[in-house]
Amino acid sequence: MGRKNSVGTANGLPNGLPNGLPNGERAGGAAAGSGAPIPRHLLVMRTSAMGDVAMLPHALRALTAAYPDLRVTVATQAMFRPFFAGLDVGFLDVDVKGAHHSLAGMWRLAAQARRLGVDAVADVHDVLRSKAFRLAMRLHGVPAAHIDKGRAGKRAFIRCGGRGMEPLRHTVLRYCDVFRKLGFVLDDPAPAVRRDRPNPFGEKHGVWVGFAPFSAHRGKTYPEEQSRELVRMLSERYGRVFIHGGGGAEQAFAEEMERTYPNVTALYGKVRFAGEMDLIANLDCVVTMDSLVMHLASLVATPVVSVWGATHPGLGFLGYGVSSGNVLQADMACRPCSVFGNKPCRYGDYRCLKAVTPEMAARRVAEIAGSLPECPGNG
Repeated sequence: MGRKNSVGTANGLPNGLPNGLPNGERAGGAAAGSGAPIPRHLLVMRTSAMGDVAMLPHALRALTAAYPDLRVTVATQAMFRPFFAGLDVGFLDVDVKGAHHSLAGMWRLAAQARRLGVDAVADVHDVLRSKAFRLAMRLHGVPAAHIDKGRAGKRAFIRCGGRGMEPLRHTVLRYCDVFRKLGFVLDDPAPAVRRDRPNPFGEKHGVWVGFAPFSAHRGKTYPEEQSRELVRMLSERYGRVFIHGGGGAEQAFAEEMERTYPNVTALYGKVRFAGEMDLIANLDCVVTMDSLVMHLASLVATPVVSVWGATHPGLGFLGYGVSSGNVLQADMACRPCSVFGNKPCRYGDYRCLKAVTPEMAARRVAEIAGSLPECPGNG
């Protein structure tokens, strides 16, 4: 596991103290006001869901900037490693469908973590699997802290549709709060900054736009006919359009669009996560749902137009640093109807998604791209 170097940029503390620590205190010093030692080797656990894992690097960027001598090991699935590019962290691979599927498997994983010298655990997942892990660590004297997901606040937000309520605490900041419970003193992370990354699709000419209409749940998936129309509009206006998605029906839709429009590329099977992130870093804008691609774009500071249906950005899941001015959502009494978008529409027609028209999304993309092409609906 690698040692830590200073990476990324954290906001300055409100009190102007350097490095997010009182009097320049570093890893190995005492926790502020407690006298307890700061951990030297922190294990941070989050094994799913993909979007939530993709928010973790923002919090780690702030932590490692404040504590450059801290050793950090991320316990997650191996396929998520590309999310942490640019951070000098180690990994403890969690095989959630195999060796670590059972509680006994998590106890064995905890033994492996102790052999690495882990002296504190930040559980930013707090599910049965991670609870078993941190219990096994605590029984051997390793302190652990876990996330407060704010479930009561989210239920209240759903009940009133967010009306009269301030946005709830962002998930990234909840991750930072777990670090603070372990004695770390750090400021909230600054948004990611845009950096040069290789382009897996070669030299860029004109404006390139990504479109990610899919999600794990129908309440967060853009309707197919509207997706077709938006692809048509984007392909007519911009140099290249890339459709993000998975296999099955998503792949079939993307490949149909690829056959229909010569400047449209279906990404599934052409790049893995690392290549997809490199591509997103080279895009001028991404139109995305409340899904993984929004969070990948936030990691590489690519502008996002985010479309929301059954869920709501005020629940704490908007891409970190993503502009709230580019959020597209309908003001309807029935939404948000769930935290994760997994409940069926009470009307059966997902009218909240249909209310966000392709013209609305295309107009917002045009504003981000710096020009407003002449087309129906743009006045």
